[in-house]
Amino acid sequence: MNDNDRPSPSRLLIALAFAAVYILWGSTYLGMRVAVRTLPPFLLASARFFVAGSVILCWNALTGGPRPTALMWRNGARTGAWLLLGGNGGVVWAVQRIPSGIAAVVVSVLPLWIVLLEWVRGRGRPTGRVAVGVVMGLVGVVLLSRPGSSAGAAGQATVDPVGVVVVALASLSWAIGTLDARRSQVPGAPLLGAGLQMVAGGGYLLALGLATGEAQRLADSHVSTTSVLALGYLIVFGSLVAYSAYVWLLQVMPAARVATYAYVNPVVAVFLGWAIADEPLTPRMLIAAAVIIAAVVMVTAAPPRGTRPR
Repeated sequence: MNDNDRPSPSRLLIALAFAAVYILWGSTYLGMRVAVRTLPPFLLASARFFVAGSVILCWNALTGGPRPTALMWRNGARTGAWLLLGGNGGVVWAVQRIPSGIAAVVVSVLPLWIVLLEWVRGRGRPTGRVAVGVVMGLVGVVLLSRPGSSAGAAGQATVDPVGVVVVALASLSWAIGTLDARRSQVPGAPLLGAGLQMVAGGGYLLALGLATGEAQRLADSHVSTTSVLALGYLIVFGSLVAYSAYVWLLQVMPAARVATYAYVNPVVAVFLGWAIADEPLTPRMLIAAAVIIAAVVMVTAAPPRGTRPR
């Protein structure tokens, strides 16, 4: 059977998959913010990805999928280091210091990092429009990270510049991993590659958590039921449902359309953080968020030849 003979997926299934990628992924920032209230960040992230990755590998084995080879494990371990250790590890640490919505906005500069990385690698020179978008995005990040943005009367919306910088670097790590992930893909079994990355990334995060004394912190702290439920939400809905939907959409929909999650996720995260967690918003935060999202739209709406990840 060739691709033209395969039945087209239903509109309902496509809509549900987009809803998972848009809403569930956007909600994971709040989930991390809630979970790290009583769970140490790196051990939290380790449990999230190791469990989710193990489920995927077990499912692959039970359904007769390809058996992972040493090369697959090596590729998955390398990509998992960029995506999960550097990428998610940086974000989950930073949401201890900055609002979840702000973290999502800074992460959304991912397409800008990819453009710059592809340019450095000689894969194409950005057009003027894309260059303006990149500069706009970086200006927005600087605006967010400048100290002294306070919130109204309470003055509790000061954005920790260290947290913003760490998330920006985490987004850069995720961009490197995204470009590297092409070498980690398993033909015919894309979820297998994701499972290998998650298990390896979970191992890295576990080692980092132990090295930074998080085991003792966990032993000395009272872990709340809310944090445990948040971890469960991240495992099931963030890492299993949403990621599976994302991988499936990349197979049945144009990549440019799937990439729109990059500027929907932060809108969802900012709204949920404000509505559920009472995360404060100042005019400067909103302006910076609008500048960053507009920059991402500018870059992703018309990517220049040679700068799109391939």
